Amino acid sequence: MKTHPAALLVATTLLCLQNAYAGPADYVYEPKVEYGEKEIDFKFGQASRRAPDDDLQAAASLGFGYGATEHWFTEFYVKWEQPASESMKYEALEWENKFQLTETGEYPVDVGFIAEIERPRDHDEGWEVRIGPLFQTEFGKLQANVNLLFTHNFDAAISSPTQFGYQAQLKYRWKPAFEFGLQGFGDMGDWDHWGGGDQLSQRFGPAVFGRLGVGTHRAVRYNAALLFGTTNGAPKQTFRLQTEYEF
Repeated sequence: MKTHPAALLVATTLLCLQNAYAGPADYVYEPKVEYGEKEIDFKFGQASRRAPDDDLQAAASLGFGYGATEHWFTEFYVKWEQPASESMKYEALEWENKFQLTETGEYPVDVGFIAEIERPRDHDEGWEVRIGPLFQTEFGKLQANVNLLFTHNFDAAISSPTQFGYQAQLKYRWKPAFEFGLQGFGDMGDWDHWGGGDQLSQRFGPAVFGRLGVGTHRAVRYNAALLFGTTNGAPKQTFRLQTEYEF
């Protein structure tokens, strides 16, 4: 297998790898990379919190991505958040890099790797790094994804341990324009000591997916989910939506 041009980034983030939770606009990563593909990516999410004093209510991001090689997709995001009773405001810049580590279909499980670096507007939060392996397998028309993610903030005013979370997805590929399934997101707390109570956040619910062709080598891809919190640390309900214009 060829050496990935961005391998240095992965090595650097591994060396860098404190308390971060999946936001309402987060999405499930998939390991496949399309070489040469460009995309404009919009994400939005809104959460219904369990307690009136819970802060974050909505989030959105806008990004531009490019399949730089056959195994590396890179994307830059601008992110906004809307705390309770406030207007939407700029929150962070993010650089996301996805690496396809195996050829699609070569093994029973396709494997990838995600590496993100985020610079929050509040510099007291330092720099946030998220890394982890991505897994995907297929059973006929069923596609299953499981991702294991580690998040750490360095150079922050208050130090905290690396956090562990996961993403899970089951999709029935009925038609290209409309597929359906389930999504789940979990934040387990400290990576070496999973939390309970308010530290544990798990959300699951139905999801829809699709890809609509809009011209030669152009398409709009979408996915949306309604997630229900199953633990005290999770929002009561979360609606999330992602749309991508690919060209």
